[in-house]
Amino acid sequence: MKPHETKRLILRKFNESDFQAVHSYGGCAENIIYMPFGPNTEEQTREFIDRSIKKAEENPIVHYQYAVVLKENDTLIGGCGINLSDDEAEVGWLLHRNYWKQGYGTEMGGELLRFGFDELKLHRIVARCDADNIGSYRVMEKLGMRREGLLLESRPAPKFSDKKYGDELRYAILKDEWDTQKLIAYCKTLPVAFNDFIEVPELSDGVIHLVCMAKKPANPEKKHVPVYEFAVCKKSEKIGGINLRIGFSGYGPDESSLFYGGQIGYSIDEKYRGNGYAGRACRLLVPVARAHGMTKLFITNNITNSASRRVCEKLGARFACVARLPEWIDLYKDGQRFMNIFEWSLQ
Repeated sequence: MKPHETKRLILRKFNESDFQAVHSYGGCAENIIYMPFGPNTEEQTREFIDRSIKKAEENPIVHYQYAVVLKENDTLIGGCGINLSDDEAEVGWLLHRNYWKQGYGTEMGGELLRFGFDELKLHRIVARCDADNIGSYRVMEKLGMRREGLLLESRPAPKFSDKKYGDELRYAILKDEWDTQKLIAYCKTLPVAFNDFIEVPELSDGVIHLVCMAKKPANPEKKHVPVYEFAVCKKSEKIGGINLRIGFSGYGPDESSLFYGGQIGYSIDEKYRGNGYAGRACRLLVPVARAHGMTKLFITNNITNSASRRVCEKLGARFACVARLPEWIDLYKDGQRFMNIFEWSLQ
């Protein structure tokens, strides 16, 4: 069982010398308040370490149990694991309370998902926690996992509770959702520069021209990015509209809504459709996007919108993926479920 490295952590096999560090969190009721087991006796901690060592020697490995240590000083701060069942798996983690609220849970959880999807080629990964364990389910949400259900009185109550049973939250993420999360992370690394709106040059290709109708500033409170809005015109007649959003990260949760909406949105009046005007309008926006340091734009369309897809294809945009819409986004609330994501290089 090979080790894994993240920015700050190493995930490695357990060994017998880990006993004191493991027992310091597994044997402490305050540390495992939401866990269905423990607090462990010394014997139970040793049994856990022994089982983990043996599972790491199996072939094939079905239950991966990792000791989590800090790169900087080799301190063991917790454990995590991924348990396989065909092409699905369940992940879990436990940190010493001295290391809570420092992002380590998200870091180790992200590596488990990466390992499960990218190396083990899994289809689906699930996780669960006590419904009162805010820290744990926030980690799941930061990892892009969906809340799939609340199971009432399905597990032992948290430590120090006067109840016998506790409620359980269950989360999951599919391979295609994981791929989308990686693409969103990539988008947020793309260059963009905005100090102020530019003076828009004449945007015409001899067939149509764009008229800037509005420059909407960013709204930090709502996490809205700056937007240019244009009328698409043929001679003196307005035949549609197009807008350009300056940025790759905006709206929420976690400022990923803009990914699903893209940087360009367009609409051509029905009687003018089928003449390539949408593609022409997109190309006319290139100098404005470049003026803000943008070298790529994402254009999205509903999977049923074949006309919009053809626009992207004629632009030479690369088909990136079909993205499953999260329930919190407005497009989902409007009844849409999947979006085509196209990446258009301006270089």
